[in-house]
Amino acid sequence: MPSEKSASLKNLKLIGQENLPADGAFLILPSQLSYQDLLRLESLLGGREVTYLVEQGAALRPEMKAHIEHENVHALAVIPESTEVGVFRQAINAEIKQGRVIIYLPAQAAVINSPMSTVPGVKLEFLLKANVPVLPLYVQSSTEVALEIEPAYDATDVVMVFGKLMKAEEATLAAYQEVLLSLAEKAFSSHPALEMNLAYAILLGLKRYGTRNKVVDGKDDRELGYDKVLAAAIALAGHLKSETKKKRVAIVLPPGIGGFIANVAVLLAGKVPVNLNFTAGRAALDHAIKSSDVDRFITADIFVRKVQQFPWPPGKNLVLIERVLPKLKIKIAMWLALSKVLPGALLATLLGISRKGGDGEALLLFTSGSSGNPKGVVLSHRNLMANVIQFGSRLGMSKGDSILGCLPLFHSFGCTVTLWFPAICGVDLITYPSPLETKKLGELIEKHRITLMIATPTFLRGYLRGVNREALTSIKLCVTGAEKLPATVSESFEGKFGKKVFEGYGLTETSPVSNVNLPNPLPLGEASEGYVFLPSHRPGSVGQMVPGLAIRITHPETFEPQSIHSSGMIWFKGANIFEGYLDEAKRTADVKNSDGWFRTGDIGRVDLDGFLYIEGRLSRFSKIAGEMVPHETVEDSLMKAMGLENETTRKIAVVGVPDPDKGEALVLLTALPGGPEHQEILDLRYRLLERGMPPLWIPKKMIRIQDVPILSSGKLDVQACEKIARASVS
Repeated sequence: MPSEKSASLKNLKLIGQENLPADGAFLILPSQLSYQDLLRLESLLGGREVTYLVEQGAALRPEMKAHIEHENVHALAVIPESTEVGVFRQAINAEIKQGRVIIYLPAQAAVINSPMSTVPGVKLEFLLKANVPVLPLYVQSSTEVALEIEPAYDATDVVMVFGKLMKAEEATLAAYQEVLLSLAEKAFSSHPALEMNLAYAILLGLKRYGTRNKVVDGKDDRELGYDKVLAAAIALAGHLKSETKKKRVAIVLPPGIGGFIANVAVLLAGKVPVNLNFTAGRAALDHAIKSSDVDRFITADIFVRKVQQFPWPPGKNLVLIERVLPKLKIKIAMWLALSKVLPGALLATLLGISRKGGDGEALLLFTSGSSGNPKGVVLSHRNLMANVIQFGSRLGMSKGDSILGCLPLFHSFGCTVTLWFPAICGVDLITYPSPLETKKLGELIEKHRITLMIATPTFLRGYLRGVNREALTSIKLCVTGAEKLPATVSESFEGKFGKKVFEGYGLTETSPVSNVNLPNPLPLGEASEGYVFLPSHRPGSVGQMVPGLAIRITHPETFEPQSIHSSGMIWFKGANIFEGYLDEAKRTADVKNSDGWFRTGDIGRVDLDGFLYIEGRLSRFSKIAGEMVPHETVEDSLMKAMGLENETTRKIAVVGVPDPDKGEALVLLTALPGGPEHQEILDLRYRLLERGMPPLWIPKKMIRIQDVPILSSGKLDVQACEKIARASVS
């Protein structure tokens, strides 16, 4: 064997080494394996006899190829597409009988863009048919989950995590994938940057990218370099420290320069920002204000006059940003000069900002209340640092990219993706106070050559109505979330703008991004022979899990574990999973167990390549005569039966109401004009039966309404819909 083996354990972090059997024969199935990783693995095996399993014709790096062609090395070649399973098993078992450890060498991936494995699911399924014990191995390279500002890494830094040896009969593809994602979670959770204080990371980011990047307020075209944002935020932070001793500070502002500075300032003051949902009802706002225990509200004069329904406190409790900042002009100039000359670490020390944040509270957000009362979601420094790294490492944005920030700051995506991410990673941020004014947003995208656009299907419909095709030419990536992406919206958007819409998924409790579809890697032409091309998106799915997020699927009601390839309740575990609900231990325990697993409340399944499919929220299922009926699936069928495929606004919603005979019954809310409701629902019933819909799934009653209730986040307002339906059938 090559002599460099002796030095190969340098810069290696090992997790689960106790799971590496000291003797016996088995198959090591890694997520990926570079040449250096192979040398490390050989060292860990301590000179045991090894057989390399490779795919015939697979692209391997020259040094890897030379290594396995060495005269003292035993290699076994297979062709998964054509080799019979029986022949494959026989060959593998012959090696096992001789006591050899078999190491599978994955072909080189064209682009390592999968957070789970560089081996396609079909090939993994074939390899697992060997019917031998399997040792899962997850390998994480630091370059795959790195941020430029974080502590410097050696390029060879690697985390290797060994799982427990799987018995031959246990080694199914679903079981292996579930274990591998669990190992990936352990690898990512050891990332040193996760301990960083969010304020410290933002300070370093704004300082590093101060003269290169800027925030633009699309309302009046004002621009501010990140260096000036930092100076203004430091000065405002000092003011806030003198104003309140409370732990948290409320912010009541839309996206814009003011909202950006306010959030950064609260963090730099060592306090927790609470971006309040000013579109919520009075009861929800009163609850949020009381439970967050705030006595200062950062806002603006114009906003106080505009949002009169907000329960504004006495004037002394308002920090009117456009009045305060001019008074801090001298301090801002001083901090601008100091931040240019002082190293980031010294500047942080001067401001009393700790380098470590860990599990301490960094942000408080309140859920939208789409299916229940708003809950205060406590997100830690670790949660938010994790999600910025997870999301940022998947996107791979460059210094010339820019992001459109128009989602509300009280929306979890609006915070992590359009506040913390651009500040930490050095991406231009172009803001606008409303996601609904799509004509103006189109103008901003065209003017500033914006490359990343985050939206919801509801907001995308607005672009279809009022924006020209040329306006979105610069968009490289359009990601949508918050609600299911209807195929009609996706196809219409791509047809009009020539831009594919990539569906993602996340929850406030996951900080928020958990899954995202991305563009597939570009082919390498003739040079691609033998390389593995892994898909980055799959229609109908919400994408693969972000790095370091584990998943399990259970029965929706009993929570008994089941295959991740079967439909059931989705549970997540990872560094981005929230700490808990504010002062609500029982509600926290209802969704988060002692091992850190979070029950999402959504029903879904994972496919062979790790793509997650959301089949509905449990609250959007009705149990009718013992059968679980998904509202969203019924809505899709109704849209086709009613000819609404090309409709750009939501016209229908399905909700469940109590039924004395079958437990629940479905009710259809519609904003469409029409004739007698009784006759119309009968006609619709016949059309749905002809299309093969089960009778139990067909709504019993139709209720005509003026507009389908929608939340400010773009989600269906389930509570409001249920209230209308229950009032009509009672």
